[in-house]
Amino acid sequence: MNTDTKPVMFIFDLDGTVTSEETLPLIANHFKVEEEIENLTKETIQGNIPFVESFIRRVFILGKLPVSEVADLLETTKLYPHLLEFIQTHRDNCAIATGNLECWSYKLLQKIGCAYYCSDSIVENNKVVKLTKILRKEQIVENYQQEGYKVVFIGDGNNDLEAMRVADIAISVGTTHYPSKSILPITDYLIFNEEALCRQLSQLL
Repeated sequence: MNTDTKPVMFIFDLDGTVTSEETLPLIANHFKVEEEIENLTKETIQGNIPFVESFIRRVFILGKLPVSEVADLLETTKLYPHLLEFIQTHRDNCAIATGNLECWSYKLLQKIGCAYYCSDSIVENNKVVKLTKILRKEQIVENYQQEGYKVVFIGDGNNDLEAMRVADIAISVGTTHYPSKSILPITDYLIFNEEALCRQLSQLL
């Protein structure tokens, strides 16, 4: 039971945390450009390639794809059902922070049903032509803290590191793949099971 007087805000990474599969490899597989994207994603999750560099390279590869078709595809991404139920039950206390582009992810995020924050781009003729903002997840954490929330960040990748560092509580999840080694030293809870994660979230709430 949370005895803190501050309201709690849970901020979730999207890929591999709320979804049970990584979305960029899903796109790559659908459009038959999987090998390069899978390698980039794996190296990024493990912290071997900086997220910003990797993301720019992945957007360059995938930006030529039809945005509307990508959004429709991502809407079908598999989600963790119990975690989804938790988020939808407590939607006012939940938000998602994802580096993915909003133009690709908005249908999936609207389906989840809580507040969300993404990277932004310029779309012309149904194609991504320019990356305009790469989301800094730690800024989302800090914004909620300034509003008076106790922030719990839930993630699994190296690009969650700074957000987890500034969060009041950091939860690393290994439900889809083992968490990045870089986030383990600052982790308050390390959880490998969806049901256990939901129990822990409920206790913190």
